[in-house]
Amino acid sequence: MIENFEEKNITVNRKAQHEYFIKQKYEAGIVLVGTEVKALRQNKASLVDSYAVIQNDEVWLINANISVYDQGSYNNHDPLRKRKLLLKKNEIRKLKRAIEEKGNTLIPLRMYFKNGKVKVELALATGKKKYDKREDIAKRDFNREMQRKFRQK
Repeated sequence: MIENFEEKNITVNRKAQHEYFIKQKYEAGIVLVGTEVKALRQNKASLVDSYAVIQNDEVWLINANISVYDQGSYNNHDPLRKRKLLLKKNEIRKLKRAIEEKGNTLIPLRMYFKNGKVKVELALATGKKKYDKREDIAKRDFNREMQRKFRQK
């Protein structure tokens, strides 16, 4: 049986690739209210400066900005509220152990629709030092230059 998963990106945290070494990725569901889903369908979200924490064996997404829905009335949501992420218990236990190690953190990489449901791609990551970032930029520039030379030939 071939499963057809339709994925549509809502937002991507581009800063994450530059600021962190990504160790492992997890897919999590997210608990939302109605106006948040409608705002996400209009691509009104940002994951910049957001992160995830584990409190009472639950994972929470902090500082993810889902803008207010235009046609929403008094029922509209708070754009920066804490949102619960849905993961399996054994995944939460693994993440909790990994985060306790020095330097590890949980960051969202992207938010997307998968079969009509909103999903968040979480990453277990370690922060990069300044020299690591410079090294990555130098590698990227070198690869671009090599691509240009191959195209010219």
